[in-house]
Formats: sequence, C-alpha cells, structure tokens
Amino acid sequence: MATIQQLDAIDKKILSVLQKEGRLSVSELADRVGLSASPCLRRMRQLEDSGTIARYVAILDKESVGLPISVFVAVKLSKQPYSEAATMFSKEVARWPEVMECYVVTGPVDYLLRVAVADVASFERFLKLRVRNLEYVASVESSFCLDEIKSTTALPIT
Repeated sequence: MATIQQLDAIDKKILSVLQKEGRLSVSELADRVGLSASPCLRRMRQLEDSGTIARYVAILDKESVGLPISVFVAVKLSKQPYSEAATMFSKEVARWPEVMECYVVTGPVDYLLRVAVADVASFERFLKLRVRNLEYVASVESSFCLDEIKSTTALPIT
C-alpha cells in the first residue's frame, strides 16, 4: 500500500476529490485535478490496486433508513484467559449488523463500539441478546449520542 510520502500532488488531489465526491466520472475527476482522462484513470487504478483506495461506498442518511440513534458502547472483557476472550469477542462483533465501528482501545476498557439503532428498545435488545449474553464480558458502559457535531469519512490528505 502506498504511503502519503509516496503519493505526489496529483494523487493527493485525486484522493481528496474522490473522498468527497466518489461518483464523479473519470472525465469530471480529470478536469478537477488538471489531467486528461487516460492518465487520471491510470492513476485511479494504481491507487485502487495498491489498496490506497480501499472501496467505494454510498453514505446513507441514518434518519431516512430508520436508524437515527447512535450509541457508544465501552466493553471490558474478563481477564481469564484474556486473549481467547478477545478473539471470540472480535469474531462476534464482526457478525453484528448494528455495530458500525469497533476499536480495541487503551485505558480502562478494552473495546469501543459505535452502534446504530432505531430506538431505545432496539438498543436494549442489542445489549441483552448480544453483548451481555457473552460470558467473557465483564462490564459494559453505554453513552447515547445527543447531537452529531461532525461526521466525516474523508481523511485529511495534504
């Protein structure tokens, strides 16, 4: 995978534009970054092949699809045996469609999850049937998002 030091100014421009407007045609993208279509397409393919562009997605409006509530869930696992519990927990979380993001973190908890749900009752079911149902989960703390100040998928490429 290419690193930021290996990307030239044109590659960085391509990435910056695509992060904000992924549906641009190659010719529109080429115009924005100052290239003709063929070299622009070649660079895009190189960025895709190297894994720098991991995938293309549509970002959905959570209200429109009936999942307006975000909950941050901090999970601490039992320590005996920790590595086995961590492996099992990671496999379980990967299967849960409500979990939008999951991170292994430092500090007093082991994992931080961002969960998307329709309502409080949906979150309660998620918590009872999925998270608290696992014997190796020692504690769970939840924080409901009251307001979203900033949400972006675009990395700050300079």
